[in-house]
Amino acid sequence: MIRRIFIACLACCLAILSAEASDMLVKQNPAIAQSATNKNVIVAMTTSIEDSGLLDDLVPAIEKKTGYTLKKVAVGTGQALALAEKGEVDALFVNSPKAERKVLAGGAVINRHLVMHNDFVIVGPDADKAKIRGKKNAVEAFSLIAKNQALFISRGDDSGTNKLEKDLWQQANITPSGTWYQQTGSGMAQTLQVANQKLGYTLADRATYIFQKKNLSLPILVQGDKKLLNLYHVMEVNSQKFPKVNSAGAKAFINYVLSPEGQTLIAAHGKKEFKQPLFYVDAGKTEKDYGF
Repeated sequence: MIRRIFIACLACCLAILSAEASDMLVKQNPAIAQSATNKNVIVAMTTSIEDSGLLDDLVPAIEKKTGYTLKKVAVGTGQALALAEKGEVDALFVNSPKAERKVLAGGAVINRHLVMHNDFVIVGPDADKAKIRGKKNAVEAFSLIAKNQALFISRGDDSGTNKLEKDLWQQANITPSGTWYQQTGSGMAQTLQVANQKLGYTLADRATYIFQKKNLSLPILVQGDKKLLNLYHVMEVNSQKFPKVNSAGAKAFINYVLSPEGQTLIAAHGKKEFKQPLFYVDAGKTEKDYGF
């Protein structure tokens, strides 16, 4: 009888100590409690992932595999990175390596991985006032557009596409301005529609262009320049810096898109409908594999 009472008291003490230890651990790292109970994972992603239709394939697959509900925030990469720097999202899926590296160095994001790539193209009216058709140098093409004051429609939204566009203007030593240069402040699909309506030139990611092509009359005029390579990375917002971040959910999202299942899904996207993939998968590779 005394032995049973002793064992019961010992078990009670151990339970209390275990509870106190767990409570202390949660206080030291609130992200543990957050991740354990929060089944929503908020991912800020560039609009091209949505505008190319890839999300229609990814979301149900991720949710079924991981048990998390994906809450997507489709914005330009610049806005997505800004959200990460405030700890307002859990993960990123973006396409501006230069800008990403700055945020990574600042400690707001961790666990950055290359997922896939495609490329950018310069599209424009068939009449081609700027005479850029067939050019292999994107900077030369931009110079000709400016020289001829041919209408150019910019996203103007600090997206990865917009960041590349500004880099190309800078390399051409041109500060675009005037009536020939117009900004939509919108995503890729809408910007393509505006360029199509106004018969202007624009820079677009190939995936969104192909996905939207049935509604466009603008042909691809310039492609193939190495400067037009479009790399997509995922990364986790740093829960050590932002305790409310759902670290477990972010890891589950990243692990899925890098997994053989996720990579197969991404590689297959567009093949049936467009007879070509919209993205090429890169799990295990880095920017150095592409000379960056």
